[in-house]
Parts: sequence; structure tokens; C-alpha cells
Amino acid sequence: MALSVKGKVEQILKPESGVSKAGKEWKKQEFVMETDEQFPRKVCFTLFGDKVDLLNGLTAGQEVEVSFNLDSREFNGRWFTNVNAWKIDKVAKENNLPEPPPEFRMDDIPPEPDEDTANDLPF
Repeated sequence: MALSVKGKVEQILKPESGVSKAGKEWKKQEFVMETDEQFPRKVCFTLFGDKVDLLNGLTAGQEVEVSFNLDSREFNGRWFTNVNAWKIDKVAKENNLPEPPPEFRMDDIPPEPDEDTANDLPF
């Protein structure tokens, strides 16, 4: 199940690392984002392995779109759910909007034509 959500980065947590029972090294890092919805929610995303590098250059307060998967697993009769991010795109501000037209002034109205030239046709 692949999902995505837009929002603002609230906090980037410290990276964690270790060695698994099988002897493989692992690393993960989490970050918290507040969604851009009518009722904003805070979501903690997890990045594993090389995906941790997606946080490079990211700071709190930036607008991003995060693509993620939900993953649940059972351990000792309890269920645990992870929100695993796999793509982070910075959202560009909508500064590309055209400038509004200039404000209307009374000087913009052309003068009234003289009575002599009012009936003159240009052809």
C-alpha cells in the first residue's frame, strides 16, 4: 500500500544505528510532520538504511510531500505499526502566480474629444 501526504516538517529526530542478531548493521532516522488538512495531524515517519539520506538538506518548517508505506507486524501477541517513508519531495511555494494588474487611477481615462473633431472620421 503506497500513500502520500503533504505537510510541514515539525522535527527531525536523531539517527539511530545498531547491529542485528544476524550481524548486519542497520540505521534509521525518524521525523515528525504536521499534515496540511482541515484537521492537521502529526505523523512520525521512519527512514531505514540508505533512505536516511533523504533528510539531507531538510529543515524544520519546510513544506514537503512524503510517499510512504504502512507496515504492521506482531511480536509477543502485540501488534506494532510503522510508517515507512521512501520518498520526500520539497513542495515549491506558489510564487509563480502572475502579478495582479496595476491599480486603476483617474489619469488612466483618456480626455474627452473636442466638439469639432468628435464627428471627424479617421478614413
